[in-house]
Amino acid sequence: MKFGPALMALGIWATFFVGAAEPAVTLTVRADQPGPKISPTLWGVFFEDINFAGDGGLYAELVKNRSFEFAEPLMGWQQIERSAQGSLTVLDRDPLNPNNPHFLRVNVETATGGMGLANEGFRGIGLRQGAQYDFSVYARTVAGGPWSLRIELATADGKILGSTKVTGFSREWKKFTGVMRASATDPKARLNVIAEGRGTLDLDMVSLFPQDTWKHRPNGLRADLVQWLKDLQPGFVRFPGGCIVEGRDLANRYQWKNTLGDVAERRLMVNRWNNEFAHRPAPDYFQSFGLGFFEYFLLCEDIGAEPLPILNCGMACQFNTGQLVPLNELNPYVQDALDLIQFANGPTTSPWGAKRAAMGHPRPFNLKLLGVGNEQWGPQYLERYEKFARELKARHPEITLISSAGPSPADDKFQFAWGKLRELKADIVDEH
Repeated sequence: MKFGPALMALGIWATFFVGAAEPAVTLTVRADQPGPKISPTLWGVFFEDINFAGDGGLYAELVKNRSFEFAEPLMGWQQIERSAQGSLTVLDRDPLNPNNPHFLRVNVETATGGMGLANEGFRGIGLRQGAQYDFSVYARTVAGGPWSLRIELATADGKILGSTKVTGFSREWKKFTGVMRASATDPKARLNVIAEGRGTLDLDMVSLFPQDTWKHRPNGLRADLVQWLKDLQPGFVRFPGGCIVEGRDLANRYQWKNTLGDVAERRLMVNRWNNEFAHRPAPDYFQSFGLGFFEYFLLCEDIGAEPLPILNCGMACQFNTGQLVPLNELNPYVQDALDLIQFANGPTTSPWGAKRAAMGHPRPFNLKLLGVGNEQWGPQYLERYEKFARELKARHPEITLISSAGPSPADDKFQFAWGKLRELKADIVDEH
């Protein structure tokens, strides 16, 4: 049998260490006799939307603040004037949809030239030479015309790397699309959206995606990152994260039902890592939920990993507010878990199974694992976990529940949790 360098080095070291006093040691490896079976839940991927892992990372959208919903509505955007005068205004009257009420009104006062704005992307828009990019926008006219939108891929110093035009606007919101091919590679490019012609035009959900997403899906994921995840051959993918599940307070917890359906109707929310660290503020860190629970389930299916969703158990992050839902008001949180199991596994005739089918996946996702809480600890967590476990096991004994022993191994909180979880006969304990 041939040994790799590491095994050869180990053998040489062993011989050198004992050779002066004893005969050389012979190591025999029997590849035909494998050791104990390794549990598939031992090795997996923990996804946390931190450091722009979701928007700006795995999610392939290239436009930051595409629906003007950030706390500073034009963050990520810069006004452009090309021999034209006018104004840009963010409004919320008669929006595209009430979940994301802000939109941009572009008013051009001169017939020649054009004006609009440029988007910087997530620390730049990464373009690859020869690659094609899908642009889309919702638009409507308010006054004036004729109208056209000139869409450009451009370098930071203004060189145009690709362009297209969008026309045909009316007084009703409508989605418009175009395709551009990048003539050069640029990791720090930007997207220009220029209105041409006198009048007033409303814009919302300005979007740019590479066509080469994973499996070429619209609203898709970055193909290179998904391939790397697949190459890891994880037994499971834990999502949508850790502390973002809890939220700094319960109003800002992750709610999976808000991440389904048309991406234009998924309500944007501030990411809890936006202002968590005073020395590393990230004021442009939000969650568009374009990467939602449906997309997470598809990802798991694609890479052959068990989905492991984590749900809020009625507790905000204990490192922040530690806000609690009273035990007698916990039923909606438990119902969210029951509804998620139905969304993942239920027949298409069930309410949440029908929603899964409407999104394009009539087959069940075969969910087997479910996490109750993130890294919670203490008696308050355990009494809430006990209520979840009692009701979920009664309805779905086939689902393996993951509980928490807290964030610090071997301390008093850890020991207390393990003792109680043994009493409760917990399926799997996450030592985090």
